[in-house]
Amino acid sequence: MSDEAIKNGLTYAAAGVDIDAGNAMVEDIKPLVRATRRPGADAEIGGFGGLFDLKAAGFRDPILVAANDGVGTKVKIAIESGIHDTIGIDLVAMCVNDLVVQGAEPLFFLDYFATGKLDVDTTVAVVGGIAAGCQESGCALIGGETAEMPDMYPPGEYDLAGFCVGVAEREQLIDGTRIAPDDVLIGIGSSGFHSNGYSLIRKVVFEHAGLDVSAPVEELGATVGEILLEPTTIYVSAVRKVLNHYRVKRPVHGIAHITGGGLFENLERIVPDGVSLRIDRDSWTAPPAFDWLRCLADLDLAEMFRVFNMGIGMVMIVSPHHAGPVADLIATTGLPHWTIGRAVEVPSGSRKVAWSDSADAG
Repeated sequence: MSDEAIKNGLTYAAAGVDIDAGNAMVEDIKPLVRATRRPGADAEIGGFGGLFDLKAAGFRDPILVAANDGVGTKVKIAIESGIHDTIGIDLVAMCVNDLVVQGAEPLFFLDYFATGKLDVDTTVAVVGGIAAGCQESGCALIGGETAEMPDMYPPGEYDLAGFCVGVAEREQLIDGTRIAPDDVLIGIGSSGFHSNGYSLIRKVVFEHAGLDVSAPVEELGATVGEILLEPTTIYVSAVRKVLNHYRVKRPVHGIAHITGGGLFENLERIVPDGVSLRIDRDSWTAPPAFDWLRCLADLDLAEMFRVFNMGIGMVMIVSPHHAGPVADLIATTGLPHWTIGRAVEVPSGSRKVAWSDSADAG
């Protein structure tokens, strides 16, 4: 570019992209990234690609498992609230929870952060949440991309995507094919809405009820923004604790991460033909935020079960002889859990998931 062009302001910065701010942000997040190192990943960020050494991580016959996700319109709540340090935890959780249900150990994570104009403090807060989620799930943050696109995003707005790779020894993979009659369903509690159903939540809370993010909710002891930004529970520690304890006996026959679509749609993905999971809807206690939301617009309970996790964020399907010890292991992680149902034998082609008190359960 000519000196005259620069004099006239025809620079990348003038077009809305600040390279210097991006470089400053990278320097600010390096300590956050460094804190997520684990065996197999110890390089500094800044290269063209992230590296991971499976041999150094100690695997013999590895199968890689990959997942990617975002956090949907929950991002808008973070932007409106000015609370940016937890949405990154959600991003990691949505990816690593999908990996661990297949028996995989999360290895490394990469993020994509897109915004109209880079705000270093906001970006560092978001990446700080991502780093915290990676530390909690035991995976390394080995790289990412920050895109500044002034023509794509209004000022102050941003979006996120996450990409995670995990690994399982071939014989330790879990796909649901071993689910059998009499297996026990252990539901592990959610922290709230996690990162699903926020288009409905925002319509109910902001359009129908006319609340804003700073409005106090006395019965819950928090503001609307704080309630809606409660981070997604990361289940890696609980699930890996069980799987590592039972590497030989393998009593866990299936695991489902309960996201959009609720219990039924997510469990149906792993149940083999000829088996049906019967769920006792009165066997657990959902976080009070669900009742609060329902009362704001008199939402139909069946619709809520179709959209939200309703207090169960993960389900482990376990052989009946090991259900008690597995529940005891989960208890040591501090996560709430309940026996929420059982598997039964049914004719081929029958419903794979039903309420235990359903009139058409047979």
